[in-house]
Amino acid sequence: MGEDSEWVTPGEVLGKASKFKAGRGAYVSPDNLTVYASLTGLRRILSPRPDSPDQRPTVEVTGHKAHGAIPEPGSIVIARVTKVMARMASADIMCLGTKSVREKFTGIIRLQDVRATEIDKVDMHMSFHPGDIVRAVLSLGDARAYYLSTAKNELGVISAQSAAGATMVPISWTEMQCPLTGQIEHRKVAKVGG
Repeated sequence: MGEDSEWVTPGEVLGKASKFKAGRGAYVSPDNLTVYASLTGLRRILSPRPDSPDQRPTVEVTGHKAHGAIPEPGSIVIARVTKVMARMASADIMCLGTKSVREKFTGIIRLQDVRATEIDKVDMHMSFHPGDIVRAVLSLGDARAYYLSTAKNELGVISAQSAAGATMVPISWTEMQCPLTGQIEHRKVAKVGG
């Protein structure tokens, strides 16, 4: 499939856009119509399919040692809450979309990113507990962590354990219930389906 594979880093020239299409891990600069690498990895040239109207080969960069997925802004992630503080919760990112991540990425859900409305009334301890599994969208972070947002109906806690050790059932957007004890706990619950 890929004939030549050479090591490249972000910003490195992969070829001219007149000769190559930009594939994964590559982009075309509109200024000089040159294809550049957008990540570190192996440069590969993929031949076009015989029935393709565009007969330019595709140049792509694949992450080194099957690097697993890398979080990017706008990605939907699944994360496990590790710590809840007054103004934020930290979480370990476990999956990007449907792909599991091989490295440890840390995310932070800030108070203002928990929900879209009534932000001043958000209580972190009533939104998340350590161990909760949340679905969130990634926004830009700093060097230490990615910022995660649950400020959409379909984002928030998707799985939580009750004190009795059972998987809780969502009963509203703000509450989950233990099927064993009937105990209700507050959460920022992700709306399922519809």
